[in-house]
Amino acid sequence: MTDQTPLDIAHIAMDAAPEDATTRLRFFERLADSELFLLLQGEAVGDALIPEVLNVDDAKYVLVFDREERLADFVGGSAHHAVLSGRVVATMLAGQGIGLGLNLGVAPSSILIPADAMAWLCDMLDNTPDEVMARPASIEAPVGASQALLAAIDTKLATAAGLARAAYLVTVEYKGGERGMMLGIIDALPAAQGALAKAVGEVVTFGGEDADGLDVAFFAASDPVCATLEKVGLRFDLPERKAATHEPAAPGRDPDSPPILR
Repeated sequence: MTDQTPLDIAHIAMDAAPEDATTRLRFFERLADSELFLLLQGEAVGDALIPEVLNVDDAKYVLVFDREERLADFVGGSAHHAVLSGRVVATMLAGQGIGLGLNLGVAPSSILIPADAMAWLCDMLDNTPDEVMARPASIEAPVGASQALLAAIDTKLATAAGLARAAYLVTVEYKGGERGMMLGIIDALPAAQGALAKAVGEVVTFGGEDADGLDVAFFAASDPVCATLEKVGLRFDLPERKAATHEPAAPGRDPDSPPILR
């Protein structure tokens, strides 16, 4: 397989600048966002997974791949596996003392990630941004927003299909003179506001200095403030949700009920 995946690209950038904290943060963000194929010893039973474990220098690692073809290349054929997001894998490994073997020997992103780094990732994913409760005194165009921040927001919102209509990035000033960036999210599903706030929180967490001071607010499309957001803001359209199927959920598909690692 010759096509580079987002994890390949992020890993290459990290390798090219080993002292750059921002490239490391972005690699871990891509890892959290990625759909991963976890190699199992046998077929999953309910929510219980028994992964293959690799022992290297007295350390243990579970094995994941960001393409099913890469898993097949590694084992030399088909194998039992579970499809999980990177953030679910990080949650599963928390407190287990087990690291992550990613795309070992089959991709440019081949790497052993130790247990303490996976625990750090799990902690980072718990962060959320400030949710704005007060109305801004003024709303302006997002002058000075870096291309890295814009790309990070666009990439993150692409994972939130169907959860909101759109979002606008603006510069705001609150009473008292405090200024900063705000992402105004329009017509978010009420039950999805927490997840969207968390997603924006990951932009802040993994964005380094580019994302400092980014707030998030939710508005109905009928709110008069939306006319201002549309006039001066930078718009991001969220993709529509794909038609739902009636197949049973695979292990790890429900973020509120991650599988059990055994």
